[in-house]
Amino acid sequence: MQSLKNEINALNEKLSQAGDSARLKILSRNVDEILFTFLDHKDNKHPITCNIFEGYPDHSPLWCTASDHASVNTLVEKLNSDGRSITLACQIMVNDLCTAFGLDNVLDLCNGAGSFGGGSSSNTADMESMEDEESILSCSDEDDMLSDNNMSDTNVDSEEKADLESMKPEQFASLEKIKMTLRKDQEQGLAYGSVQATDRIMKELREIYKSDSYKSGVYSVEMNNDNLYKWDVFLKKVDSDSPLMDDIKKLAPNPEHIHLGIDFGDCFPFEPPFVRIIGPHMLGGYVMRGGAICMELLTRQGWSSAYSLESLILQISATLVKGKARISFNHKGTPYTFERAMCSFNALVESHQAKGWVTPPKEEG
Repeated sequence: MQSLKNEINALNEKLSQAGDSARLKILSRNVDEILFTFLDHKDNKHPITCNIFEGYPDHSPLWCTASDHASVNTLVEKLNSDGRSITLACQIMVNDLCTAFGLDNVLDLCNGAGSFGGGSSSNTADMESMEDEESILSCSDEDDMLSDNNMSDTNVDSEEKADLESMKPEQFASLEKIKMTLRKDQEQGLAYGSVQATDRIMKELREIYKSDSYKSGVYSVEMNNDNLYKWDVFLKKVDSDSPLMDDIKKLAPNPEHIHLGIDFGDCFPFEPPFVRIIGPHMLGGYVMRGGAICMELLTRQGWSSAYSLESLILQISATLVKGKARISFNHKGTPYTFERAMCSFNALVESHQAKGWVTPPKEEG
């Protein structure tokens, strides 16, 4: 534990000494997690998280990013496959990203107290040949040693604090529970999904918790069996003047909502999630047999990684209203299932691929 604290302290000191010229900065740090941000050539921030497990350095850290940039996601996959120490991984991170974004100033974390030069990613090969990585882990200032309790709030900027303050305690608890479940699965070799998908879904969940629509009860979100990749979304409010909203109110004393299921794949956000109606049974509104939804937005052809999950949820709500969806209160047929919805969705995609998406327009189905 002490060597880990020493390494984090030394890394923070070198990045701090680089001042405003450093492209890589530490926003917060503790013995479980380090939150970095990298500034590209346009000063856009790319958040990168290092999750540290018990047994480090024998057990390599798990790196994640909420960035949509391909170079950043490629780097994260590289760091997770290489299994480097935190400091060496940071050097590789700076070298690769500076090269990717056409930046000349590369931070040197291996020589001196940290300096910038006109080098490139060629420094990586030299670092890989180092026989003693401990030389970069020492901490010269004993007073700067990290305690177990005071690290997590260090270097958290005002924007980060504003984000934290905008969530309720139970939402923090939910995120922490999900994070701990993922970490436990990773330690046991049971992790599912991908780094890019996990980090993007976590980012989307945080944004949803902070959104006005969520806070005002337009919809709610739950993880199915604490599985980050399976969401249950409950639409509670649609257009107040629509017949569908009247139908939702008539569901009482049963839950007054439309239940959506959202399933994410390993390639999210570069491929769309699978969205279906779980209940109640719907008539119209571009809802197909089995609960599939006929929207080009939900296909690979119509999807964009730039779409947020809240915008997707609200667009589905609007599509149901525009399609004049109604709740079938007297339905006694086969209930919606995942298998039936997937079969119906695949069939409609094949049909539209052959005939094209002509009507209704993309935003309506």
